[in-house]
Amino acid sequence: MAVKSMMKKSALLITLFVSSSMVLAAPAIQSWQTANGAKVLFVPAPEIPMLDLRIVFDAGSARSVDKAGLSGLTNAMLSESVGEWSADQVAERLESVGARLSTGARRDMAWLGVRSLTEERALSVALETLTAMLAEPQFVQADMERLRKMMLVGLSRSEQSPSSVASKAFSKQLFGDHPYASDPAGTPESIKALSRDDLVMFYERYYVGNNATIAITGAIDRQQAEKIAEQIIGQLPAGQAAAKLPNVAKLEKAHEIRVEFPSSQSHILLGQPGMKRGDPDYFVLYVGNHILGGGGLVSILSDEVREKRGLSYSTYSYFAPMRQYGQFQMGLQTKTSQVDEALQVLRNTLQHYIDNGPTDDQLKAAKENITGGFPLRIASNSKIVEYLTMIGFYGLPLDYLDRFTRRVEAVTAADIKNAFARRLDPQRLVTVVVGQQAE
Repeated sequence: MAVKSMMKKSALLITLFVSSSMVLAAPAIQSWQTANGAKVLFVPAPEIPMLDLRIVFDAGSARSVDKAGLSGLTNAMLSESVGEWSADQVAERLESVGARLSTGARRDMAWLGVRSLTEERALSVALETLTAMLAEPQFVQADMERLRKMMLVGLSRSEQSPSSVASKAFSKQLFGDHPYASDPAGTPESIKALSRDDLVMFYERYYVGNNATIAITGAIDRQQAEKIAEQIIGQLPAGQAAAKLPNVAKLEKAHEIRVEFPSSQSHILLGQPGMKRGDPDYFVLYVGNHILGGGGLVSILSDEVREKRGLSYSTYSYFAPMRQYGQFQMGLQTKTSQVDEALQVLRNTLQHYIDNGPTDDQLKAAKENITGGFPLRIASNSKIVEYLTMIGFYGLPLDYLDRFTRRVEAVTAADIKNAFARRLDPQRLVTVVVGQQAE
């Protein structure tokens, strides 16, 4: 009860700190390497007695193409039976000190993270447990079968979701034979075929020091951070970093597929390969997309699709940069009878934006919205640790956060028009429509 009370008080302190201290200055990032090659990024945050820590590995689904779902299942097994503790005991240990565990796997990465009080016992138990997860996973068969069933249930449910069906079809068409085409969730057939040996081999290859990035922020100093980093990663072998992924191929022509699905509305996705992390056009495309469809109800797409024509309650666009080119995507939901009209509006709006770029007023409003909201994006430890993870994993400059608003402010309307014209071609889009097809 005492731990839960402390957690509540800490949450209150966070809220008060954020609301009363909207500091524009970005946190200074410190960085070094552990003895076995892991990159560490650290930001001290002494205001509240909390520690947020995340360890990320280049071990996403792009590394398990021939065994789809292997990355996710391996990562999930790390928080099951570890060392001398069963899966239930691991959960009980963390709960007893109010620590929160996070795990996950995407196309580029897989991670484990923990949030804990910096009170001595709480932090000791949390770090000891996390260290065991990384260094001593047991890969117990019974745990594996239980997780396998959960993954199969999740896949079954996703097949009943038109948005999930559309997303999977879109990725398959967009990335073709690139490793990014592999669905992180796997397929029923691939999940059923995975063996314990597959998991162990994947873990031993990719969960190594030279393939890891550690992000730390909280009420500790540099010396403590160094000690913590060595503790949690030090028992892993140095190993080798994952090989470079191949480039994502440009689309040679347009692709359109329509999937019959008994849904009340049709789900529409359009897009093509967009950009990667560290891309020289990143800030220009980021600001430009905020105007096009990333700004919610005040975006151009929302005005054309929702306000002027009432074709959809909401519409959007976004870039999803990764190690290699991730997708640029536009999307909406609409009535089956309106699918062709909605598709035409999306394509025409993108073409008009590429041809003309934004107005000065649109650019000004976007910059004010982005820079005005930036302090909130770095106002908590959990948000800072996510940025540290991204900066470290993708090798971005340590002053990325410090220069963020200046880079946004430097974008011009001409920059946006030029970049969108070079990077996107409305005549070579992947189009996916999932829903009941019109007679």
